[in-house]
Amino acid sequence: MAVLCALMGFASISTDFYLPAMPAMAASLHARQAQMEWTISAYLVGFSLGQLVWGPIGDRYGRKRPIAAGLVLSRAMVRDLYGPDKAGQMLSTLITVMAVAPLVGPWLGGQVLLVAGWRAIFWLLVVIGVVTGLGLATVPETLPAERRQIVPWGDLAGQYGRLLRDATVLRCASIGAAYYLGVYAYVAGTSFAYITYHHVSPQHYGLLFGAGIIGIMGANMANVRLLPRFGGARVMRWGGWMACMSGVALALAASTDFGGLWGLVLPCFVFVSASGLIVANAMAQAMAGHPAQAGAVSALLGATQYGSGMVGAALIGLLADGTPRPMGWVIGLGGLACLVPVLVKARPRSIHEHGS
Repeated sequence: MAVLCALMGFASISTDFYLPAMPAMAASLHARQAQMEWTISAYLVGFSLGQLVWGPIGDRYGRKRPIAAGLVLSRAMVRDLYGPDKAGQMLSTLITVMAVAPLVGPWLGGQVLLVAGWRAIFWLLVVIGVVTGLGLATVPETLPAERRQIVPWGDLAGQYGRLLRDATVLRCASIGAAYYLGVYAYVAGTSFAYITYHHVSPQHYGLLFGAGIIGIMGANMANVRLLPRFGGARVMRWGGWMACMSGVALALAASTDFGGLWGLVLPCFVFVSASGLIVANAMAQAMAGHPAQAGAVSALLGATQYGSGMVGAALIGLLADGTPRPMGWVIGLGGLACLVPVLVKARPRSIHEHGS
């Protein structure tokens, strides 16, 4: 479980550690704010496209051999072991535990920046990668040979197309994509909005960013308790409404400078906390009807989420004007987009969904 937490956390660890250093990196590299924000987008290009390849590989050869593709296969391993709502609970538990990394990441990155400079942050990531790699020896195989799904490589696009024709998969992918548009606008934009615009120190920025991670952990803990009573579909809809309302509030605050720094921090806290009700449930609900293709479903949702995140981060760089307004607008757009899959229910399917 510890190794799965580390694997699931790599998406956050790889970016959160250097967020407090982005203004210093921009100065050191003689780069514009937009160019530094585009480093997030560049990372997400490979991260989203790579999942589309590694997910089907995990369905074909099992999870153990290609486990270096950590995030997509660690989620599939949870689905191998548990049913839909129980998988949602377990994913929430894993996300809560692994949230410790992004909780301390910006703070630790700020301290490393203070003591050793921004380049030392990336050497720290090397150490984390090596330690996690050594831990992979403890990971068991969760997909036996008789349950593996062999799809011809030439039919991968067709497989993803068939999955997207499933109304539940499409709805879950849509809400994840809408939400991650805002999430990575938050990741790319807060360092400049807080540090450059509101003159927060890089070390204190880590504390403000960490507050959002505490919100994610709390919402995931609540999700574990809510799922047995209300089911993943209903709880996911609540998360969509939460993201929508907080995103709109943030857009208004950023546009008017209402509340100053705290006018940004508070709605950002609520928006990122909605992750605890959306992400695990979207993944578990989508994989529920396709247990033999859990790797491909996990890859599809991961690719749409992080691909949309790439767009969100790129928009922040493209619209950068030295104020928090672009961040607020993009997060507000992502929140509003969450309403579409929330308001449109999926057609019933063979696997019963509580609260659908």
